[in-house]
Formats: sequence, structure tokens, C-alpha cells
Amino acid sequence: MNNPFLLNSLTIMRISLIVSSLFHIIIFLAFQNVFILDWSRAELRTYWVDLIRPPIEDINIDEISEADSTRLTHEKLHTPLDSEDTISLDTKDKRYVSYAVLIRKQIMHNWRYPPEAREYLLEGILLVVFSVGRDGEMIQIQILKTSGHEILDMEAVRAIRKAAPFPPFPEHITASRLNIRANFDYRLTARR
Repeated sequence: MNNPFLLNSLTIMRISLIVSSLFHIIIFLAFQNVFILDWSRAELRTYWVDLIRPPIEDINIDEISEADSTRLTHEKLHTPLDSEDTISLDTKDKRYVSYAVLIRKQIMHNWRYPPEAREYLLEGILLVVFSVGRDGEMIQIQILKTSGHEILDMEAVRAIRKAAPFPPFPEHITASRLNIRANFDYRLTARR
């Protein structure tokens, strides 16, 4: 081991190993909070939900015969005061479109992506049904399908509650109560 070249190369390897180790430790310490390791998952929650009523199919007015139209008009005149109907917030049914747009605008004005959920990159799709009376007062709200994250679910419920009371029903809506289904899609990136 008296060879100076061999001694010099062993020293260089040791120094390289020490420098590399120090460099990797510094990089690890500097970036440890950038990438969150999800080792401690939150406990899954189960929600029991009763479906108020299945949604109605949208009616295509052009396909209704004149006899059916007369019967429908006659039935509308004798609608009981405690009747209810179920629609989607993005319904295409001509009877409800204008009212659904008003409600959607009020909810969207109050709906936010929670900063904490954004920080932890939480995403999910939530299905909510809420009931509105003729005077626009919100009667009840239920989560039919959770997003999987309580913070996202609670923000959607908060937005609906804050948007209430809604405008009273227009005269052409004869139901005394509307059950409105709404999807809340929490996405951080654009869908392709």
C-alpha cells in the first residue's frame, strides 16, 4: 500500500462518498415537506342516506299528443298543495330550467374550494339533495354520495345553506316542494 496513486484514489473515493452523503442528507431535509407522504390516512366515514324520491325523467314537450296535453293541463289545475317534484340542478326540463339557473347561480356565488383541501390536494364528487318550499325556504339537505372527504362535503352543504333562502317558485311551478339534486365536482386540474 505504498503506492501513492492507490492511496490518492482511496482518499478521493472516501471524500466523494462523504460529500455525496452530505449532499443527499441536505436535499432530503430541504424537500421533506414538499412531498406529503400519506401514511396516516383518515378514518373512512359511512353515511346512511334515505332517498327522498327517484328523479323524474325530463319531459320532451314536442312528443306529447294533444290529448295528453289536455289531460296534463287538467291535472295541473287540480294539483294538491302538498305535492313535490324532484329535479336536477342542471335540468333540461323547460318547466324548471329558469328556476334551476337562479338557484345554481346563488349556490355558485357561495361555493369555494376549501384552502386546506387544496393544500392537501383533496378531490372528489359529491351528490346532494336539498328540498325547497314554494316560498324559497330550504326545508332539508341530505348528502346522497359523499366525496370521500368531510371537508369537501361540509363546504358544499355550507354553500347551499348560505345561498338560502332561494327565490319563491314561479307561478308555472305548481309543486309545493322541490327536491333538487346537485353535483359538486371538486377538481384541482382541468379534465381532458
